[in-house]
Amino acid sequence: MDTPRQGWMDADLTLFQDSTRRLFDKEFVPDEEKWRKQQHADREVWHKAGRMGLLCVSMPEAYGGGGGSFAHEAIVAAEQARAMVYGFSNNVHSAILAHYILNYGTEAQKQRWLPKMATGELVGAIAMSEPGAGSDLKSVRTTAVRDGDAYVVNGSKTFITNGLHADLVCVVAKTDPQAGSRGVSLIMVETRDLPGFRRGRLLEKLGQKSGDTAELFFDGVRVPAANVLGEAEGRGFTQLMQQLPRERLLIAVGAVATMRRAIDETVAYTRTRQVFGQPLSDMQNTRFKLAECETVATIAARFVDDCIARQLEGALDLSTAAMAKWWTTQMNCQVIDECLQLHGGYGYMLEYPIARMYADARVGKIYGGSNEIMKEIIARGMAA
Repeated sequence: MDTPRQGWMDADLTLFQDSTRRLFDKEFVPDEEKWRKQQHADREVWHKAGRMGLLCVSMPEAYGGGGGSFAHEAIVAAEQARAMVYGFSNNVHSAILAHYILNYGTEAQKQRWLPKMATGELVGAIAMSEPGAGSDLKSVRTTAVRDGDAYVVNGSKTFITNGLHADLVCVVAKTDPQAGSRGVSLIMVETRDLPGFRRGRLLEKLGQKSGDTAELFFDGVRVPAANVLGEAEGRGFTQLMQQLPRERLLIAVGAVATMRRAIDETVAYTRTRQVFGQPLSDMQNTRFKLAECETVATIAARFVDDCIARQLEGALDLSTAAMAKWWTTQMNCQVIDECLQLHGGYGYMLEYPIARMYADARVGKIYGGSNEIMKEIIARGMAA
């Protein structure tokens, strides 16, 4: 079942949700097992997603996008999470990176990159994390030094989603290492046949094994000065902070969709599983555990619906987005654990979706800023 949406959903969005669900189930789910084994999706998946209108759904039509809103992004994110399709991160590509370009890029930058992102000709990634800097973006060591009409980029990045296929990488770099957060800039790096740019190994992960996550290396990479996002140095940290609530809300959207899938899978399993001569679903402990999970999932959905409504109004603040991100990812792991327990030994078998969910969901408490950082953001907001 689907938890009924409140406020922001309408008839057109419901139709969009239905068609998006069918596309993921028909066109992408059958390939997930293959992608998990090879630890990445095939490059063609991006062209397919572009043809189907799943990329850049909220970008203006003038830039090749779907002309939709954050509501459309949220639906795509939810349906991708529900389908457990991790072979390509549309969130990073369409809902995050494209919006950096839309909101901060020059007109020439928008015209150059957004239409190709909408078709899948360009695959986007954001290179924030480094071996020694994750949630603390002010500590990045990658540098971009101005040299004539170019910047010379040196450094390394890790845990980069879409790293294998990325043609366009937004690199968080220090253009003025002495200026702290004011010395951070976003450098757009076009990677095809780029001297000094190298992709490292695909990282073997606990979960989301079909998603390509890679190391990226920049050794004297020359990037045109016009590729600084917005063509202005020192604005990167502010740009990141302004866009992070969107990213964290999308993580929460995915967590809610996964909770719903976990409960539905478990309800179906317990109705068919016989224990002591009766369906497992007839046992009081099973009913109570599922009631607890259903309650948590319903509360999470209502809270996230409210956050989506705020985002659509342009009123989602940093603290509320942090609350949504940490609480839903925490509850997602808790609900999945309870559901896995009700599967018994079968819950530990990877042929069952609940086992894959258990591994896939754990990173939700880490990426997009660890949940500990989310609590720090909330606490600082309380003290302000």
